[in-house]
Amino acid sequence: MKSLTIYDPAMCCPTGICGTDIDQQLVDFAADLDWLKSEGIEVRRINLSQEPALFADNEQVKSVLENSGVEGLPVILADDRIMSSGQYPGRADLAQMVGLAFDEAGESSAAPAAGCCGPADAAGQSSSGCC
Repeated sequence: MKSLTIYDPAMCCPTGICGTDIDQQLVDFAADLDWLKSEGIEVRRINLSQEPALFADNEQVKSVLENSGVEGLPVILADDRIMSSGQYPGRADLAQMVGLAFDEAGESSAAPAAGCCGPADAAGQSSSGCC
C-alpha cells in the first residue's frame, strides 16, 4: 500500500481546522487527504506541537528543519521519500506523489465515472437512464 506522511507545523489540532480564523488551504488539504484515503492510500499527519520527537527521529525531516527552519514545513513524504516541503500541494500534485492517475475533474482515473443515478457509460450518461 502506498503511504503519505505529512509533517505539519505546530497547529492547535491535528488538521489545523479549528478556531475562528480557519485557513481555507488547510480545509482543502484535509479534503484532499480524505480523498487519498478513499483511494486506498495510507495517510498519516504528524503535528510538531503534538509529536515533536517524531520530527527529530526522521533524518530527512530533521535536515529540512535544520536548513529551512519551520518555513520548510509541512514536509510531505511518499513512501518515506520527501516529495514536497514548505507548502501544502493540491490534489493533482498529491495524486502524482503516490502514483494515482488524476484527471481534470478531480477524480482518480481508477475510479469509475458516476452519474447522478449510477455508473456512467462511455458517453457519460447514467446507466439507469434517470438523468
